[in-house]
Amino acid sequence: MRSSGSTRSLPERPIQLGIVLVGDDHPRRCTGRRLVRLGLARELRPPLRPGEKPLVLDPYATVPLTSADRPRADAHGLVAVDCSWNRLSARHARGLPRTAVVHGAVGRRLPILVASNPQHYGRLGELNTAEALAAALVLLGEPEDAARLLEGFAGGPAFFELNRERLARYAGASSPEELVREERGLFAER
Repeated sequence: MRSSGSTRSLPERPIQLGIVLVGDDHPRRCTGRRLVRLGLARELRPPLRPGEKPLVLDPYATVPLTSADRPRADAHGLVAVDCSWNRLSARHARGLPRTAVVHGAVGRRLPILVASNPQHYGRLGELNTAEALAAALVLLGEPEDAARLLEGFAGGPAFFELNRERLARYAGASSPEELVREERGLFAER
């Protein structure tokens, strides 16, 4: 982290954020690179050291992220793999994102949320890396850190407005089963 007052780094907290930069996106549009550059997350180069078993945001995981995952996030951190949505299915076939980070990492998917970023605005589930990490922080009980994470990103404040009810209901779920019930309920109501 930089020592100057110009960076808006998050305060020390138990949940450390890591990003594996795959390099698919244009460097200026890559929210993962921007988070690293701002000192809000650290870049990880796989494989990680033995014993590091972080939570990895994985859109193909069957188990959703809930507050029950907080102890693992506190102990080992939270990781996002920054790659293009256009290439994600091919990468998944090759074992990304979990095996790109470390064998034994625990993959968790985010519940259904609406993207607010300019590239995928209004699309279900197609969050950029900054939105995904912010959503994960809300689910893990760190809404203030989540809000600070999206400051200055196009569509950042809109993310919380678009997903206010969803995030509140998901954050209240104490188990994956309860979160899935909330998810189904939210979309059955529409």
